[in-house]
Amino acid sequence: MKFISPFYALFLLSILCIYWTVSEQKLRLWTILVASIVFYSSWNIQYLPLLLVLTFINFRIGLEIGENTSPGKHSQDWQLSNEEWQIAQSDWNLNRLKILWFGIIFNVGLLLGFKYLPIIFKWIFEININSPDAPFKLVTPLGISFFTFECIAYLIDVYRGAPATEQFVKFAAYKLFFAKLISGPITRYHNLAVQLNTLKLPNVDKLSEALWLIARGAVKKGIIADNLGIFVDLCFGNLPRAGSTDLWLATVAYGLQLYLDFNGYVDIVRGTALLFGLVLPENFDFPYFSTSIADFWRRWHITLGDWLRNYLYFPLGGSRQGLMRTCLNLFIVMIVAGIWHGSAWGFVVWGALHGLALAVHRLTDAMSDRSKILYLFWHNPVGIIFAWLLTQFMIFTSWIWFRLPNIQDSALVIQHLWGHSADSQFIEKVYVEALNSTPHQLTWSLVLIVVVMSIAYGFKRSMKLELSWPIKLVFVPLCFYAVWLLAPEGSLPYIYFDF
Repeated sequence: MKFISPFYALFLLSILCIYWTVSEQKLRLWTILVASIVFYSSWNIQYLPLLLVLTFINFRIGLEIGENTSPGKHSQDWQLSNEEWQIAQSDWNLNRLKILWFGIIFNVGLLLGFKYLPIIFKWIFEININSPDAPFKLVTPLGISFFTFECIAYLIDVYRGAPATEQFVKFAAYKLFFAKLISGPITRYHNLAVQLNTLKLPNVDKLSEALWLIARGAVKKGIIADNLGIFVDLCFGNLPRAGSTDLWLATVAYGLQLYLDFNGYVDIVRGTALLFGLVLPENFDFPYFSTSIADFWRRWHITLGDWLRNYLYFPLGGSRQGLMRTCLNLFIVMIVAGIWHGSAWGFVVWGALHGLALAVHRLTDAMSDRSKILYLFWHNPVGIIFAWLLTQFMIFTSWIWFRLPNIQDSALVIQHLWGHSADSQFIEKVYVEALNSTPHQLTWSLVLIVVVMSIAYGFKRSMKLELSWPIKLVFVPLCFYAVWLLAPEGSLPYIYFDF
């Protein structure tokens, strides 16, 4: 069931009618849960039992951690001496820690198993289990990466003192909520649980905002990202024949495609959730206007960045153990981010590049704090523009390894970025026959997208201007009509569905 389709619109409308007709919270939770089961079944029904079992297991692990939170739950602690109480407290904390580590290892093992088992079989047994003639085939369940990260966050939050839920239906509705199930945003249970306790029918302002989010998300994905994706696929699918200009255009186009594809998805998800009275976290904040790699990761895939910071970077020591240890922690975090995205070496290279960039940025910051000249340079217009160009160059070139995780392919692109001419047949097939365009026209199309993004950035960040709800409602049908007219036939799958 594609998000941009009449079937999804009909499905969503049907669920909303049931959801807001019933008044009891438990019935609404059941509505979300049943709808989520139906939605996931339309994508990947064979793994639905697995997700339900995993949800129950994490629910039970959370309860076990929560039940061991206080020694007062298991003993008459007022009868113990201070020394005995401290010993009892230590035993209970150790027990909780063991349960937590079991939960973390269970979830991480499951994730790595699905992502890396094909590689292990290929290395050890020389069997490609993804080939058509393999004795069995292993397909990674949709949404498993986001699913496991949310489970780990929940277990750690409970260990840190947040209450464990005793309502399985509520936990399952949170975990399997169809809007965010496949590609996030990564949402903490306790943030959503509070909202589920105080549900209110959306007013006109929230309703218009929800429809506007869905409509603009459809435009970002259906019109811009998918049309860019056609050129990106053609270019990166014919690497030996593409010239340096083509590869640079494809690199920039892919960076924009990835952002608009994922951002469009999140807009639709947040708009859908808002119709259910739920506010999901934002996942993007104009990341391509960042002037440092650290600022980029505060604006790009915000919920993943928050997860990595709260559940990995801080436990590693954060920035509390000296500059060099901070740089090492940043590098480790980004290597984990690369591994999380996929099993190919290209993702590891991508993570390592971002880790190195974050470490260099931290070292540069430390040097600037000690040098007035450097500090003034980075804070004047020339330095800011230079920092922006340097940051974007690093980000967009690193996307090559993300788009082509096969090392041979991505290395070939890097080698051909300068001084390589295109095959005449490539120009004829790609630009003339497939796109009915020229490299010059495509360049201006990319510039136009950046200009529109700059205008939107200026309105929101500089002038703090937002469209009023009547204007949003006027634009909603226009957006859907534009998608119907301009979206390419056979829409491309969401990029982050692969992760």
